Amino acid sequence: MTGEAIETLIRERFPDAQVTLEDLTGGGDHWSATVVSEAFVGKTRVEQHQMVYAALGAAMAGPIHALQLRTSAPPA
Repeated sequence: MTGEAIETLIRERFPDAQVTLEDLTGGGDHWSATVVSEAFVGKTRVEQHQMVYAALGAAMAGPIHALQLRTSAPPA
């Protein structure tokens, strides 16, 4: 799966998101992602991660084998 496809899925759910992706192995299935969005304000880290996983949907069960995820709300 391409970084562009992953970013598109995330931005569909979080249009304001700042998304940084890194393909950890070069194979398109192990990724590191940093997502910063206003949607995360007041949410726990677990809730934030669940929101991103929901945005990625079926990709998490298929083309994405591993995802190292960092999430946060923008600085105040």
